Amino acid sequence: MRATVSFPYDIVHLPRHILYLEAMPEGSEHSYQNGFGGGLDRGDRGDRGDRAGRGGTQTSAAAGDPIFDRVPPHDDDAEMAVLGGMLMSKDAIGEVSQTIDVTDFYQPKHQTIYNAIIDLFSASQPVDVVLVANQLLADGNLDKVGGADYLHSLVASVPTAANAMYYAEIVHQRAILRNVIAAGTKIAQLGYSAEGSQAEDVVNLAQSEIYEMSMGKVRQDYAAIGPVVHDALDQLDKLQQGLVNKGVPTGFRDIDDVTQGLQPGQMVVVAGRPAMGKSTLGIDFARAAALHHNMTSVVFSLEMSKVELAQRIISAETNIPMAALRRADDITPERWNTLNQFWTKMQNAPLFIDDSPNMSLMEIRAKCRRLKQTNDLKLVVIDYLQLMTSGKAVESRQQEVSEFSRALKLLAKELEVPVVALSQLNRGPEMRNDKKPQLSDLRESGSIEQDADVVFLVHRPDFYDKEDRPGEADIIMAKHRNGPTETFHLAFLGATSKFKDMPQDYNANQGV
Repeated sequence: MRATVSFPYDIVHLPRHILYLEAMPEGSEHSYQNGFGGGLDRGDRGDRGDRAGRGGTQTSAAAGDPIFDRVPPHDDDAEMAVLGGMLMSKDAIGEVSQTIDVTDFYQPKHQTIYNAIIDLFSASQPVDVVLVANQLLADGNLDKVGGADYLHSLVASVPTAANAMYYAEIVHQRAILRNVIAAGTKIAQLGYSAEGSQAEDVVNLAQSEIYEMSMGKVRQDYAAIGPVVHDALDQLDKLQQGLVNKGVPTGFRDIDDVTQGLQPGQMVVVAGRPAMGKSTLGIDFARAAALHHNMTSVVFSLEMSKVELAQRIISAETNIPMAALRRADDITPERWNTLNQFWTKMQNAPLFIDDSPNMSLMEIRAKCRRLKQTNDLKLVVIDYLQLMTSGKAVESRQQEVSEFSRALKLLAKELEVPVVALSQLNRGPEMRNDKKPQLSDLRESGSIEQDADVVFLVHRPDFYDKEDRPGEADIIMAKHRNGPTETFHLAFLGATSKFKDMPQDYNANQGV
């Protein structure tokens, strides 16, 4: 696992510091090279920003660049020592490849050599100077890296492979500093070029840049199909061996069987008419993930207060009716005992609730990014979409909701977590004889159904006719981007605010 570094979210002020460092004279105690490189030097060697790189390559910054008027932090000797250790020991290759990536190397020729070593190692081939030289020759890259003589010099640069991890950490730390500078430069450019743009949009882009950098991600616009297919098959193999979790469990047998759990990067919409139970279903998803599978979940409630949500969760988990939680006389000593046991269980539960009023989309994104960094966030539930506001002038409410929908989908992909967005339906179902909702009933925006990977429509027949399948609910999967659609039949326990699986032998057609 690669080491990462965490940054506070007010790091959007970073460009000012970079410009300040750039303006200081060469050789200053707090100059760029000393300020960034010196603090990470472990008594071995510092950054070489003022001289030529190894291997005959002269490295210099672009003249007149306001920020990069010095060579970015790097350590050529450490890079050579890492590669030399990898050429000497297969054990070193396995350890180093878990710490650094090809992009951590500053010198392009070192990146090329590292790729050749990893290609051989991944193919279960032996790795030494001769074999790597042959691999580079076959790829047409041997002369580009300085020939076989340079590979021998890499091995000669280290007496033993035992210190490879030490040098790899130096290389990775220098790469992090280069990422800081690159992100700061981009953020500065965003600020200067934002004329006419919404300040919130610029702040969100800045936060996204810092988040990606702090999580150790490297943005890449394209990838060859071969490695992508390999990764997909590798994931399938791990899934068969039980080495990969299927997804975030919903807590419902049939839904989990079809969806294999809520998948990272998915936008899941739970929609229904008022009082149908869409909030209850969303909370059920969060309860199952956080309380029963120890997966960090957060619920952003724009409709109910924290206390109301807590009452629903308490009632669902303890089976004490919600009405009793609002009447002191109904709480018997036995129920108090149950509540105290539940309280003990909840002490370290990874479930977070946010009922901040007038919550903007930018706030939600920032809080989710923070939770992802600090608590390894696995599930986001937003209740509900039509109550969100952007705080800026828009042409129409439909356009605003469309922006929310698209932004939540992008957030799911960025954080690699499922985002469950609750949504209202229009009055379409009430105009039909069977009252069943359809995908086209999603309110205020057609883009919701377009952006969503999964859409669940909540339908309770007894809401319209008390004699029609009382206590039952249909969860209609109206859209499933990665699989079949289906209708799930659940029991609705309104008194304790939860849905529950029907018995295995339940006949869905009975009473219909």
